[in-house]
Amino acid sequence: MPLGERAGDKSESRYCGVETEFSDDMPQLLTNHIYSAGFDFVVAQLMDPAYRPSLMQKESGEYGVLPFAGSDLVLSPSQWSSHVVGKISSWIDLDSDDEILRMDSETTLKQEIAWASHLSLQACLLPAPRGKSCANYARVVNEILQSLNNMLLWLRVPLVKTDDDATDVNSDHMIDSWEIWNSFQLLCEHHSRLSIALDVMSSLPSENSLGRWFGEPVRAAIVNTDSFLTNTRGYPCLSKRHQKLITGFFNHSIQVIISGKPVHNLQRGIADLASDQSNNNIDGVQRYPLRPYLDYIGYLYQRMDPIPEQERFELGYRDFLQSPLQPLMDNLEAQTYETFEKDTMKYIQYQRAICKALLDRVPDEEASAITTVLMVVGAGRGPLVRASLQAAEESGRMLKVYAVEKNPNAVVTLHSLVKLEGWESIVTIISCDMRYWDAPEKADILVSELLGSFGDNELSPECLDGAQRFLKPDGISIPSSYTSFIQPVTASKLYNDVKSHKDVTHFETAYVVKLHSVARLASPQPVFTFTHPNFSTDKSNNRYKKLRFEIPSDTGSAMVHGFAGYFDATLYKDVHLGIEPSTATPSMFSWFAIFFPLRTPVCIQPCTHLEVHFWRCCGPTKVWYEWGVTSPCASAIHNSNGRSYWVGL
Repeated sequence: MPLGERAGDKSESRYCGVETEFSDDMPQLLTNHIYSAGFDFVVAQLMDPAYRPSLMQKESGEYGVLPFAGSDLVLSPSQWSSHVVGKISSWIDLDSDDEILRMDSETTLKQEIAWASHLSLQACLLPAPRGKSCANYARVVNEILQSLNNMLLWLRVPLVKTDDDATDVNSDHMIDSWEIWNSFQLLCEHHSRLSIALDVMSSLPSENSLGRWFGEPVRAAIVNTDSFLTNTRGYPCLSKRHQKLITGFFNHSIQVIISGKPVHNLQRGIADLASDQSNNNIDGVQRYPLRPYLDYIGYLYQRMDPIPEQERFELGYRDFLQSPLQPLMDNLEAQTYETFEKDTMKYIQYQRAICKALLDRVPDEEASAITTVLMVVGAGRGPLVRASLQAAEESGRMLKVYAVEKNPNAVVTLHSLVKLEGWESIVTIISCDMRYWDAPEKADILVSELLGSFGDNELSPECLDGAQRFLKPDGISIPSSYTSFIQPVTASKLYNDVKSHKDVTHFETAYVVKLHSVARLASPQPVFTFTHPNFSTDKSNNRYKKLRFEIPSDTGSAMVHGFAGYFDATLYKDVHLGIEPSTATPSMFSWFAIFFPLRTPVCIQPCTHLEVHFWRCCGPTKVWYEWGVTSPCASAIHNSNGRSYWVGL
């Protein structure tokens, strides 16, 4: 039974599981915990914990397939698949100094995962590494992953609090469990089927330290009953910090698993509450003592705010890599125009900017005498033309509009729009590339929407440099300036998606992506700025920037898979438009962030810095970016000479 219903939410976090003790009666296990108690799945051990391969071989005196598990017929295939997550025996230790234990562990691990795969389970829970050294454990898991088809392996990782003030260097609190996970995933080559099940403790690390995990492939959060507090009625509850963390898990499709024995004595309270019910019901409550914990997790889920309409629209785009548009080289399709035209907030901001420009351009006393010449360059199907005319009406100014558009298909729609709205005397349509048009007169205001996710990545500088020749010397460009920003991110899913192509080209390509399962490791910093009009004699649009990021000291170690890119634009004076997180325009969906991957992820240690270099390079027929890291270690220069990714002029 899902935790609740939230409009548009189809994520796995709706389902809550329970970690169970070993039972050789799997049907009864499901009856107790799923059909009666209300959990959605069980995390169940598939093999008797007393089983050891070496003992069985000695007793039987032969080698071969041993009866280490029950029959697969006790449940239907759909029950195995949807209701059971396999739990690998917790005694295994593949890095033990005891050779017999080490060999038994390897044999058992392979047998159990093979059996779980045979049962078509969706996932298996691997026990946590027993120490910082887990090389042999990772080697065997990596070997298994090479032949695994569909099943995921969840590595159990304790969410250990790193205590920098601890005086005992041997204290377990000095262990940063992220470093153990990172070592394990590096040894397993960032395999896409290796995920994490976080063991949530009663004590939590800092906010920055917790934030790292949202960029990692966390699939489940195991919450022990010991982590629950007791409310005034005697029922289990969680601290405010735990509540915030669990809500974050829900938002990232991370399932909660309840583990441990009940530590809240609810029998008396429940009996009082159920005094008018039959003994059967009271017995039922007593038989499933973990139900109050499930109810509380359900309560946290149900009290979350509903997913906003915009977020529901963007759900399918989360962490999905898309190639950036090249509107200068390619003509956009009707569906693309339609999507962007629905972005009401963008055009509200443009209308505000145009209105302010008109008021500044024409004084009130001359409003009926002066006609402002406004050119929309890259008019598309006309939304900026409409915004301009609405701004003229709002400001009480007269307007003459030139709508310049190179896409002949969009021009057809423009003509229909002008005729439908009766704008023939006001709007002149020009079917031409703005860079090559000879304007019959100079413009007072030049309006464009050529911005990309990184500001200049759709060649707004080149287009506006070519178009500004028909702007008056004192003319106004909207936008007047824009700046790109980057920030380092942990983005395990995006990295694996790029890696799956198995070539350098995809690692040297920038992608538009709705960032979701990422950890933002430092505040964004500005990269390149362009200002319009640009009447400078040196009109080079080449740029270079070196940036230094300081990772907060309480974050701990972190992995940088690449850089998230944004932009912020000044349309006119105080009217802004952008997606840089700290100043992002609300309720706007025309732009997702851009993602610059790294071929080799960079591990940042505490109290060190990250130094990255970005170049914008211009050639006769193309513009491209190059990027590389120089500290704490040097990476290759990505996309040298635009060999993998470029924007065509």
